[in-house]
Amino acid sequence: MKITNVKLETVCGITSALPENKLPEIAFAGKSNVGKSSLINSLINRKSLARTSSQPGKTQTINFYNINDALYFVDLPGYGYAKTSVSVKEQWGKMVERYLMKSKMLKAVFLLIDIRHEPSQNDKNMYDWIIYHGFIPVIIVTKTDKLKRSQVAKHIAMIRKGIEAKEGTKIFPFSSLTKQGKDEILAYIEEVCGLAESSV
Repeated sequence: MKITNVKLETVCGITSALPENKLPEIAFAGKSNVGKSSLINSLINRKSLARTSSQPGKTQTINFYNINDALYFVDLPGYGYAKTSVSVKEQWGKMVERYLMKSKMLKAVFLLIDIRHEPSQNDKNMYDWIIYHGFIPVIIVTKTDKLKRSQVAKHIAMIRKGIEAKEGTKIFPFSSLTKQGKDEILAYIEEVCGLAESSV
């Protein structure tokens, strides 16, 4: 899939009405500072369209990126940042839950986890939460360039065990630095959205 046209089309806050899109949607979830914005920017071949921040937990909206007028990337608020107040965390949670329950065009949910560390309780909760809403998350383990190549398989196994991944759960290793996994992730998106390469 070659991405040539991208625009940030809709930004939804806590009280915003969600758009009723007619195109397939791919959602991205992950802990604050796991590299979600870097992944999205890498997939769309932009340096800074998805907002990266040195302050984890700053993103408080659901952002809808129109991709080639063929699908949407949906950037969900990061979770698990300690300095965020409990009330704000609850509002984010309700906002994400509302999206997962109401979107009619959601085809897949990518859950990003830092490959260097065992999954946190927040990662496990998010995995279970996505399952509860009827989706089996696709796991993207980020920052693979931070490990030796010989360590990657061991850490993927650690993460699979840590979240108690269901049988058949897909896990893609990814690095925004080396672009490892980018082509495989794009191919998967194309497949689940039913997009022929010639049409995207």
